[in-house]
Amino acid sequence: MFSKSKINEPGPKAAEPAPAPAAESAPVSRSGDYSSTVHKPKPSPSVLSSDLHITGNVKTTGDIQVEGTVEGDIRAHLLTIGESATIKGEVTADDVVINGRIVGRVRGLKVRLTSTARVEGDIIHKTIAIESGAHFEGSVQRQDDPLTGGSQSRQTPGVQAPAGGQQAGGQQTAQAKPQAASQKRGA
Repeated sequence: MFSKSKINEPGPKAAEPAPAPAAESAPVSRSGDYSSTVHKPKPSPSVLSSDLHITGNVKTTGDIQVEGTVEGDIRAHLLTIGESATIKGEVTADDVVINGRIVGRVRGLKVRLTSTARVEGDIIHKTIAIESGAHFEGSVQRQDDPLTGGSQSRQTPGVQAPAGGQQAGGQQTAQAKPQAASQKRGA
């Protein structure tokens, strides 16, 4: 069956190394073109686990999946609120999927409330979907660009924002309201 001459034949072995460098050089010449057309794999979302409690704002250009509690504003590309999650603050994202609880304003190009969602606040959206069984208290407003006007729209009339141009949260707003009330009484 096997021939000794085929195993020791120099012809095929000499022919094999010649195509191998050619094969190696071809990807090298294409590597510049190849890397420009191939995109890096999308990173997986950052997950805030159910035992995590965050007090403060969260901001990313990536994706976030929240399973815990956040007391503050969240800004992301894709935001998924898990069934066990509670958010107390404004949520702003290109794509928002709500399975849990949000107390505050929701801003998104695409907003989806699943059957387990509980939202207490206004929703400003370009596209919205509300599944049967979702709990929602607030108003719904469609805008072509719902992502703009985040902190400015929360201002109390007649009250100026701090020097940084952004409000720091509930405490500053609560302190600003009595000033506005006293200004109205004096006028």
